[in-house]
Amino acid sequence: MATLAPQQVLVTGITPTFGAANAGGDACNPDDRVILRVKNTGAQITLTVVVPGSTYFQLNPDVAVTIPASTGDISIDLPASLVDPTTGLVSWTYSAVAGVTVALVRA
Repeated sequence: MATLAPQQVLVTGITPTFGAANAGGDACNPDDRVILRVKNTGAQITLTVVVPGSTYFQLNPDVAVTIPASTGDISIDLPASLVDPTTGLVSWTYSAVAGVTVALVRA
């Protein structure tokens, strides 16, 4: 798992730099202004945002996001409320990483 650093969006704009998704998942420091950009040139995958704890009904509230095959380009909000109190990070996993690149941007 890698901890990604956000790339700052400026008033003049940004062309984010994408890096390969890590097979063990990725994480970031909590910040209410970060967006995860995911590009997929391979087969359809599922990205799962890991939400610590459980709901009132004891169900795991992890959030699954489908990233389409070939042309997938998704932006995912990662609010600080998703922080894991044990690690101090917001984390997510991928069902596969072939052809998947990611960039973390901060507005």
